Amino acid sequence: MTGGGSWTRRGEWLEAMPGRVITAATDPAAAIDQWLLETVGMPAKLHSRLRREGGVQWKGDRLRLGLFPYREAGIEPSWTALEVLFEDDFCLVVHKPAGMAVHPDGSGNEITLDHGVAAHYAASGGGIAVRHIHRLDKDTTGPVLYAKNEYAQLVLDEAMRAKSVSRLYAAIVQGTVPPGLKVIDAPIGRDRHHAARRRVSPGGQDAVTRIIGREVLQGGTVLKVQLETGRTHQIRVHLSHMGHPLFGDALYGGPAWNTDWLPHSGGVGRQALHGEMLAFNHPWTKEQLEVADPWPEDMLLLCEQLGADLQV
Repeated sequence: MTGGGSWTRRGEWLEAMPGRVITAATDPAAAIDQWLLETVGMPAKLHSRLRREGGVQWKGDRLRLGLFPYREAGIEPSWTALEVLFEDDFCLVVHKPAGMAVHPDGSGNEITLDHGVAAHYAASGGGIAVRHIHRLDKDTTGPVLYAKNEYAQLVLDEAMRAKSVSRLYAAIVQGTVPPGLKVIDAPIGRDRHHAARRRVSPGGQDAVTRIIGREVLQGGTVLKVQLETGRTHQIRVHLSHMGHPLFGDALYGGPAWNTDWLPHSGGVGRQALHGEMLAFNHPWTKEQLEVADPWPEDMLLLCEQLGADLQV
């Protein structure tokens, strides 16, 4: 599967030029179907629906696909400062700040990242449904991936299931993490005694965390962590279970850290966890994309407090 190559968007239509694989074919319709399903990797159900609804058109040497129909956002737009890390017709990656949930939980009127993305789409003309592909904890910072059309959502959801979306995190934890600790493979389930907590439990869901880098500080360690699974609070639960809770993670026994210098923090630090890199194959071109998200100021300051000056 090599992808669909370059494209041009014209309103609701994508235009592509597959070349001689179609123009030289004795049966162009069959060649188009084969190219879409095998080369581009279009989901079969979406392909069938596009064919049925006239969403696949061949004109001269150009293939037109109805991939960008108008869709309601699905959530009320609310303006908030949004840091866009990557965007094209298929994908949006935005930075999620600390203290902001990805989506509403029904408990209040707070502005979430989804609300901000809806406002971002509206400012560009609208007609795009808000579809986040994964989530981060409310107090974790980092990149969040959104699909901008149904095609991208189907492909990226499958990529998440296939574990081909890679997420690299930076965590600052208590104590000295030994070099031998490289993989934490321990199932995670709910804590029966605390509704908000998770815990390592034999009856829980499979959960695997890999530690791929570390730098020892005075009283703590900076870890570079990759997830093989995406359980709720996975990094926080696993590292606490191993005796190295995250700084600021009161829920899992982490030590406090001073954030008096931050406005509205009340001097209480969040869990020191940041999504540093998001890597995935582009839904249409299949090109490997790596989207970096620089460290937030609070975690840089924590490293200084712990005696390090990291170049991140």
